[in-house]
Amino acid sequence: MATPARILIVDDEASLVDSLKLVLSSLGYQVASAMTASTALERFDVTEFDLAIVDVQLPDGSGIDLLGKIRHRSPLTEVIVITAYGTIQLAVDAMRAGAFYFITKPFDPDEIRLLVRKALEHQRLRTRYEKLRHALSDRHEYANIIGRSKAMQDVFDTIESVARTDVNVMIVGESGTGKELVAQALHLKSLRAEGPFIAINCAAVPKDLMESELFGHTKGAFTGATVERRGLIAAAHGGTLLLDEITEMPVELQAKLLRVIEERRYRRVGSDVLQEADFRLISTTNRNPQEAMTEGRFRQDLFYRLSTVIIELPPLRARAEDLPYLCEHFLKEYVAKYNRPLRGFSDEAYDLILDYSWPGNVRELQHVIERAVLCAREDLIRARDLGLRPAPKAGAGEGWDPEWLADMSLESMEKWMIRRALARTGGNKQAAAALLGISRTAFYNKLKKYGLASEVDR
Repeated sequence: MATPARILIVDDEASLVDSLKLVLSSLGYQVASAMTASTALERFDVTEFDLAIVDVQLPDGSGIDLLGKIRHRSPLTEVIVITAYGTIQLAVDAMRAGAFYFITKPFDPDEIRLLVRKALEHQRLRTRYEKLRHALSDRHEYANIIGRSKAMQDVFDTIESVARTDVNVMIVGESGTGKELVAQALHLKSLRAEGPFIAINCAAVPKDLMESELFGHTKGAFTGATVERRGLIAAAHGGTLLLDEITEMPVELQAKLLRVIEERRYRRVGSDVLQEADFRLISTTNRNPQEAMTEGRFRQDLFYRLSTVIIELPPLRARAEDLPYLCEHFLKEYVAKYNRPLRGFSDEAYDLILDYSWPGNVRELQHVIERAVLCAREDLIRARDLGLRPAPKAGAGEGWDPEWLADMSLESMEKWMIRRALARTGGNKQAAAALLGISRTAFYNKLKKYGLASEVDR
């Protein structure tokens, strides 16, 4: 269970303090009080309060001055200012000093309940934002790739290790995991960064045009070749060539590509003149290369040439701890793009994001948040704005079998569940164990078994 919000009432009117204590305690809040500004500051020395309700006139000073000291001492504490002598100027001074709201006595209990709820919701959002901001000071973003999970940190380390070489790299991962971003990072951190970055999607080019696209052609080389074409290998000279979805390249063309890699020379279609090939080659695939070779769709000798280094990108469902950082990144991007006054995500929206399986990976998350930014009717993104179907709860019936689970081993699923539980509990191991319904000892044993202990303790 979440810790009850802590509220401090600062007022020298005992009857009002008692009344407020009764109202707020009935809502489950932890309520303390102080009759002077000095006592209030002493309370802050020993307790972190989420909200302070402060009277303007106190026996030893101004409530507005106390407000400033509270905000200096505890920046995330919200403050509601109350007074029996409300003026416009006093309200302006209070808001300028950082008050969440200014209210005059007497006030209705329902009014104060609603106001306190709003102030605490705002405080929770600010606290969450600050935690994210501090966490983001760690290496969570690398060359426009977001990820603080161990799996992504390993990817970043590999990029750093091989970027300044010309070694061939194959990037393997499901659609939407960010393979092209990794390829771009390899290029930008390479010695060829000043050269061109040329990409071709092998699955998107018709089979009969692929050779011409890659090698170029002379005028009249075939029907329709009315002008000479350089080709993408020539365009990538001095830079990087990305062959996206390499396993979709026609097999007969794979042999010609292999020769180019080995000899660093090639001929344009319709020409006998050899051209120099000077490029760094990166390839990607969303298929299992071994399966593609078994099916005869991918040459084994080409695979070995292309895969000197293999970078495997994990699906988003396997790195749930990265979701808050990705959400924050995309929210900031689309709030700025569409000029929308959004403050963040509601708790229900975050829960839905964590529970969803993300079959389309980071690309799907990006599109979902863009849509939510456009559709949100309040200053928070709510669960309804995401357009996602909530995942069935555990025990909801034997029909709970998302399609993506079929592609995971039992070990992979257990690791995913552990990471998801840790993400949902902010890294609290005891709470994560409780969420999974296992003992703390069993949870710690699984952390050790799957090598996740060091990942959690980072």
